[in-house]
Amino acid sequence: MDVGVDVGTTVTKAVAFDDDGRPVAEASRPTRLVRPAIGRFEHETAEIVASVNEVVGELAGTVGDRPGVLAITAQGDGLWLVDADGTAVRPAISWLDARSSAILDSWTDDGVAERVFRRSGNRMFPGASGPLLAAVHTEEPDVIARAGTAAYCKDVVMQQLTGVRATDVSDASAPFLDPRTNQYDEEALKATGLSELSHLLAPVEPAGPVGELRDNSTGMARGTRVSAGPYDLPAAAAGAGVQEPGDALLTVGTTLACQVVTRELPIDGEPAGLFLGTWTPGVWLRAMPAMVGTAALDRVLALVGAGTDQLPGFLAESPVGAKGVTVLPYLSEAGERAPFVDTRARGTIDGISLSTTTADLVRATCEGIAYAARHCLEAAGWSGRVTVCGGGARSTEWTQILADVLNAPLHTAEAEQVAARGAVICARRAVDPDSAGGWVAETRQVDPDSARAAFYAEGYAHYLRRIEAARPRWSDPAPTFTSGVR
Repeated sequence: MDVGVDVGTTVTKAVAFDDDGRPVAEASRPTRLVRPAIGRFEHETAEIVASVNEVVGELAGTVGDRPGVLAITAQGDGLWLVDADGTAVRPAISWLDARSSAILDSWTDDGVAERVFRRSGNRMFPGASGPLLAAVHTEEPDVIARAGTAAYCKDVVMQQLTGVRATDVSDASAPFLDPRTNQYDEEALKATGLSELSHLLAPVEPAGPVGELRDNSTGMARGTRVSAGPYDLPAAAAGAGVQEPGDALLTVGTTLACQVVTRELPIDGEPAGLFLGTWTPGVWLRAMPAMVGTAALDRVLALVGAGTDQLPGFLAESPVGAKGVTVLPYLSEAGERAPFVDTRARGTIDGISLSTTTADLVRATCEGIAYAARHCLEAAGWSGRVTVCGGGARSTEWTQILADVLNAPLHTAEAEQVAARGAVICARRAVDPDSAGGWVAETRQVDPDSARAAFYAEGYAHYLRRIEAARPRWSDPAPTFTSGVR
């Protein structure tokens, strides 16, 4: 048995897999996403590590305390500041955080953001580690003085479990890694004014950090082999079997994550998205991870007092096109990061009338997210097969909307917890390259309807026009009242 752990934004999951890659046991724990102020999102690092210990410990009773390998993947981006021993020196800052928006706006206006993209292939956004590190350096210099590593989530877990201080090429890609050399780019650090903090960047292991459990806090035996990474986006691609150039993985989760396999690095193009290093030399993932996926739908459902269990009924009740209601689903307080970066981007709902129903609003939200997925995939260079996974892919009705909007067959990954599965696939290669073959992801195909696809082609063109019309409004937002008077 091998065990994969996926530390998400709101839940930590562990899955045990047999030698053929079939899931045989699973455990999960919810985790807290703390919001100390508007636009600020944090985790208590100790709680996150404890959640890993708990889910792995639960599986130990099922699979035994000596798995073949324990593989860790997790949410990417954000800033997890720890000391030399891997203990947090402040709460971890989530990728959802917006505190660095002003810094990033300045870097964008001054051309710094574009210069970094030309060096690393990474277009920074407010929740990326670079601008967050600059923000904490300004606001909390005493914290920076106590820090030993500006880490990522999976790497903090790895250091606490094994003592290994390192990261892999996928996390390191954001934002200072030169993808051609797999080394931190000094010019990118210099452009952001963060050269003096380069000692906080963990060493990069191109094939991923590997270590051994130093105690039995997880319930697994001391000495169990542990692998960290890749982080959840590229781990999901590995778990879903997306590996041919031009093929895409669409993850409909909290993030609407769109990734396309590539062997090229066209970092002279539009500064947008990410080029993520993989554990296969010469292969990258062109990623366009939009800020809000299922989170946008969850928020709309909450506003109308409904739950996700009502989604199938709403989608069946409202017709294609939601009777003219349209949604731009940019609900993140940090704005949008793909396929464009605008910290001021905000959602809009248009076309409402007295005849608009709750079902129309919900369907329009699902259609808007599907349009955003097409926008991201096309920007990432999608030209081949599309595999879809994530919580949103469990909805047959929503998956059909996605197939119709993309006008392409969708292959729904049947493998449970594809990110945890991908982490194990990569871990097996890292610790024993001869043991990694034979895991092929099973998929279910959803074909588009030609009539609906033709309608959505017009709807997508309208969606793109609405974005262009909205951008001037984003630069001139409505005033907000902050004096405390109701």
